[in-house]
Amino acid sequence: MLRRINIGILVSVSSWGGNLKSVIEHVKRRELNVNIAVVISDGLNEHILDVTKKHNIRSEIIYPDRKSVEEYDEELISCLKDNSVDLVVMDGYMRILSHRVVSTYKNRIMNVHPALLPSFPGLNAWQQALDYGVKISGCTIHFADENIDSGPIILQSPVPVRDDDTVESLRKRILKEEMRLYIEAIKLFAEEKIRVVGRKVEIER
Repeated sequence: MLRRINIGILVSVSSWGGNLKSVIEHVKRRELNVNIAVVISDGLNEHILDVTKKHNIRSEIIYPDRKSVEEYDEELISCLKDNSVDLVVMDGYMRILSHRVVSTYKNRIMNVHPALLPSFPGLNAWQQALDYGVKISGCTIHFADENIDSGPIILQSPVPVRDDDTVESLRKRILKEEMRLYIEAIKLFAEEKIRVVGRKVEIER
């Protein structure tokens, strides 16, 4: 029987915590065999604090603006290690991770992007898709590296772009798919069904 893995969730001060809430609900329904060991924010996010307090989840704030990159990395890695984190899940975390953090947790940091990478990386992927006129957009779950949205791709799911779409309408439809896909990716990792070979992620089905 596989052991229950510990995950750490990274959020930003502006995050609304949609994927955090989704993970909590799936754990409560016993549909996801993980333990949320810690939620780490890069600033005071009262909404996230309310969520973690309600569900008795440990939360930490590490302020990047109050320390050097090296000090921030040291505190972040120490926090993850102190909580025995096996998998790091980024939920609206807007900072680019350093080489030290990525190498310490190589192929153990997941991120979600609201487009089918390598198309439309970076900010405002929904607007990029609309401006380019694509008929299909979607979302990508990938392992994070020290660059922007460039790590090995784990899962992708398409979302049609409608002629009357706005950024907000497209964002909402992609978000729904993001949350479903993130849970699937975390579950695959927890069940040890993911293998990374170079840039390719092989999945045992």
